[in-house]
Amino acid sequence: RRFSRRPAVTLLDVFQLHARRRPRQPLLRFQDEIYTYEDVDRRSNRAAWALSRRLGLQSGRTVAVFLPNEPTYVWTWLALAKLGCPMACLNCNVRGRALRHALEAARATLVLASPGERGTTG
Repeated sequence: RRFSRRPAVTLLDVFQLHARRRPRQPLLRFQDEIYTYEDVDRRSNRAAWALSRRLGLQSGRTVAVFLPNEPTYVWTWLALAKLGCPMACLNCNVRGRALRHALEAARATLVLASPGERGTTG
């Protein structure tokens, strides 16, 4: 029944429901760190604010995300969902022509990458 609901229930909706109902419950464990729903919600709010206010990101603009598999990826994805921005997920292990093709196919207006992800496209 959830799939037929209009508007559809999104992963962001489910996350926000859990964040309200059980804010101190662990959501992520990464190395020695544990992040609760509240932690992730707060961090994604800060990221959304920075993307919106400092970079002028507006709803509907596609953002390519070139980040490694770590917690930052989760709150970046949530921040973009909160702003209404589609996210093009780029594999951070891809380089060269494959990376260039992925970037062109994404048609993103912004690429978010960590300092360690300085791949070349050509």
